[in-house]
Amino acid sequence: MDKTLGITKHFSNVKTTKEHIGYFFSVGEALTVVILGSLCGLKNVSQISQWAESEHIRLFLAKHFGIEKVPCYYWFLCLLKIIDPKSLNQCLMNWVQSFLPNGVNGLTISFDGKTIRSTGKMDKYEKPMHIVSAHIAELGITLASHKVDSRTNEIPAVRELLEMLDVSGCMIVADAMHCQKETVALIVDKDADYLMCAKDNQTSLKRDIEDYVQDKDLQESMDKARTYEQNSGRIELRRAFVCYDIDWLHDKSEWKNLTCIGAINRQTIYKGKTTNEWHYYISSRKLTAQELLYHARMEWSIESMHWLLDVHFSEDFCRIEDEVTQQVLNNVRKIALNHLKAYKKNTGSKLPLSKIMFGCLLDCEKLVRVLENTRS
Repeated sequence: MDKTLGITKHFSNVKTTKEHIGYFFSVGEALTVVILGSLCGLKNVSQISQWAESEHIRLFLAKHFGIEKVPCYYWFLCLLKIIDPKSLNQCLMNWVQSFLPNGVNGLTISFDGKTIRSTGKMDKYEKPMHIVSAHIAELGITLASHKVDSRTNEIPAVRELLEMLDVSGCMIVADAMHCQKETVALIVDKDADYLMCAKDNQTSLKRDIEDYVQDKDLQESMDKARTYEQNSGRIELRRAFVCYDIDWLHDKSEWKNLTCIGAINRQTIYKGKTTNEWHYYISSRKLTAQELLYHARMEWSIESMHWLLDVHFSEDFCRIEDEVTQQVLNNVRKIALNHLKAYKKNTGSKLPLSKIMFGCLLDCEKLVRVLENTRS
């Protein structure tokens, strides 16, 4: 048994909602098997169970993780169903902190939600399951998740997730839905900064910033920056403007620690068609125009994670009716992506995630190397 046993230890304290009656396997061991199978790109519990029951995988699990016996498919489902999602989420947070010795101070954390679309077609769900995540943008790592209550919307769920986390020194970014006075006040109270996009849910705020930024004479006094990108026939020009003199802004005092406003103009040319969009921002940090471009782009990183959940794990096609199991599998997939992202960062690997995962499926020793190189 070697040091890769650490993955089992991280999840050995996961609590269950009822007594676990299994006699030869633990919650931590079962979660370890599901995480390992996910690292190999297996998309569901049925595939993972079949993989784990093969002779060479049994030997691998016993050698590296001390798992001498593997539960059958039925027992996997039974066990996943009684895991406490909040407890698993806490283990995820603790695990992320374990390989970030300096914590998340100074990093950008993006908040956004994803709907598991298959749940919208099941009568058992009041409405499709929606899960909010906190994502460390620079590292591509998910810090925590929280299910949106079926009777509410994403806004209170993000606030609840913020309450759980230590985000001191971070820049918090989120889409326009979360440009709310209560949310930004909570962020400041957590010793973090915010960058929020003002859209039609904050009509007067957006209009005031828009009127100011669109004045050509006033633009001359603002800090400015631009970026230019050309990729696969798509050309994109971004121009950023930042203003610090905002005493004129209506209701400025109601937005806690509001320090600057900004705007980004995106001009895109693709297949002969040109689009021109403006986005308006408020921030508690005195950002330069270049920093505004940087942090605004970091907000989009979480969309990449959501895309990966569907591309590599077919999450939107998961047909499991049990709500808890859906939450557990969502967390497990994010844990697997965290391992893969950390492996790529620490080894400098240029391989796409799909090839790393396929390599793990073909070669158990590659799977061990991925786990060992997760440490920062």
